Amino acid sequence: MPLPDVLYCSQQIRIPPELPDILKNFTRAAIRTQPKDVLVWSAAYFHALADGDTLPVKERLEMNVATQKTDTGLTPGLLKILHKQLSPKETCSKEELERTWKGLCLPVEQLESMLSLGSFESEITWMEFFALGCSALGANLQSSLKFACEILTNDEEGGAARIPFDTFVQIYTYLAHLDGVVSQSHIQTFLKSLQPQVELQHGMIKPLDFIHRQAMDSAPSGSSGSSTTNPGAE
Repeated sequence: MPLPDVLYCSQQIRIPPELPDILKNFTRAAIRTQPKDVLVWSAAYFHALADGDTLPVKERLEMNVATQKTDTGLTPGLLKILHKQLSPKETCSKEELERTWKGLCLPVEQLESMLSLGSFESEITWMEFFALGCSALGANLQSSLKFACEILTNDEEGGAARIPFDTFVQIYTYLAHLDGVVSQSHIQTFLKSLQPQVELQHGMIKPLDFIHRQAMDSAPSGSSGSSTTNPGAE
């Protein structure tokens, strides 16, 4: 049986040539993401890196989050990471969502509240949970859908924030039905009113197309842990 190698000096330690770049990228990612628990986030980061999965890294620093004194839970940047990690499949398991959520150091209580609100079971339709995430960010239905556009758009930051109308319909309809006070006829009337502008934009919609429309008046709802939308009738 061969004896283990004995290190007598630092020159005998072999450092992989790619290690400096890995550490530099990790440091930049940590600065941009500002995780609440660096150790927990680091484990999620290197697991994703080893498996070739989407890294739990924000595209840019959210200054308001980096300077806050208390944890406020989900942010647009963190919801965008969750979407990138979990949207490739139409559904995800509850266990997968919990693991990804905890890897971003988000409060478990908020996740449990959202899962309860959406009546999710073991298998979760991702866009429905994403819609609830937008609702947790927004004070009302309009602002929730504005967050959805800003997170999902392929436009540059500060641009029109356009998304496919089909995606908008899916998110709006889910939140309106979840609220339980908006009639189906009201939903259809509102969506129909958007059609002329959507056709001019080749099937796309942007926040300016629906913000301040009377047909979408909404009021904040005090649901536990998540700001559910409550659109009123015309």
